[in-house]
Amino acid sequence: MEHLTLFGLNKLIRETLDTQLDPSYWVIAEIGEMRTNQNGHCYLELLEKEDDRVIAKMRGTIWAYTYRNLSTWFEGITGQPLRPGLKVLCNVAVQFHELYSISVNIKDIDANYTLGERAQRRKKIVEQLIKDGVYDMNREHRLPIAPQRIAVISSPTAAGFGDFMDQLHNNSYGYTFHVKLFKALMQGEKACGSMINAMLQVHQGMQDYDALIIIRGGGSQIDLDCFDDYELASHIAQFPLPVITGIGHERDETIADMVAHTRMKTPTAVAEFLISGIRAFEEQLDDYYARIYHHTRNVLNLQNQKLSTLGYHLKAISREKMAQAEYKLNNCTDQLRRGYKDFIASQSRQLDLAEKSLQLLDPQAILRRGYSITTVNGKLLSKSEVKSGDELTTETADKIITSKVESHKDKK
Repeated sequence: MEHLTLFGLNKLIRETLDTQLDPSYWVIAEIGEMRTNQNGHCYLELLEKEDDRVIAKMRGTIWAYTYRNLSTWFEGITGQPLRPGLKVLCNVAVQFHELYSISVNIKDIDANYTLGERAQRRKKIVEQLIKDGVYDMNREHRLPIAPQRIAVISSPTAAGFGDFMDQLHNNSYGYTFHVKLFKALMQGEKACGSMINAMLQVHQGMQDYDALIIIRGGGSQIDLDCFDDYELASHIAQFPLPVITGIGHERDETIADMVAHTRMKTPTAVAEFLISGIRAFEEQLDDYYARIYHHTRNVLNLQNQKLSTLGYHLKAISREKMAQAEYKLNNCTDQLRRGYKDFIASQSRQLDLAEKSLQLLDPQAILRRGYSITTVNGKLLSKSEVKSGDELTTETADKIITSKVESHKDKK
């Protein structure tokens, strides 16, 4: 019976593959495990997944010379290095070794595909956020005019956080900010979960803050991948405080930037944004003060003019009224003076008449006209009082006569 040794079988497989396969193929795969040895050769595992389930796997190599050139070029184009989890379009040659079995040797990688794949993945995340109805939610919050109570998510050792604090606390206007740091990982596989946990901590005391700041220092494109995560972006979009990002990358905008209330390029720019906001508010207050001051001054000047005019008219009217009153007073005085004289004269005449009347009624005057007055016991004589024997006293103008009643009779 014919048979082959294992080596012979593997050799047959190699020879068959060498003759039946093309020299190379363009293959789409995800980089799984990846390492380089001391000689600079890169060994990696290529995967294909379906619903996060691995359905194909192949060992791959990139020889040192190719890897040095290819990795540098790839990072320059895409802004990120070759790494596990990255989906790539690579040109591979299938190799079969009698001892090491089948593998592929990577000769080239299409960086534009990776850019397109990354953009497509970002596009799907953005579309999902829009579909969820949360994409614009954080921008609907009203950022306070002068936000001074700040919650910050960052790494305490990050240079960006230090720059942010220096810029904020050493501002030339002397503004005071109250900042609380919530520590989190800002890059790596655990960064998204770490930042989400920090956001939950901020949420517990959200009434103490005006805004949430997420900042980090600069870094490579790969360091920004966590900010393109759906879960992190969804939490930022739905966060109940305005979120301001300063992720520290001048060129690229992450999905976290897209859903945040305000996106600034760097931590320093975030600090300047906060300072300039308060400065603008202060300038607005100064402008309001100036307007109120000038308006008040204009109103006072106008009222002073009115008062001066009223004072002038009042003086004129007062002089006129005083002249009229003085004229009336003089008339009254003249009338009183004339009336007084007439009254005195009239009263004097009446007194004279009364005096003359009284003089006419004076008993002495009556007596001088030839009349006499007879009294009985000091009382005027009347017919009923006189009786025989009474002593009568008769007074004339120049004499007093005493007589005694002998008899008397009534006149008929």
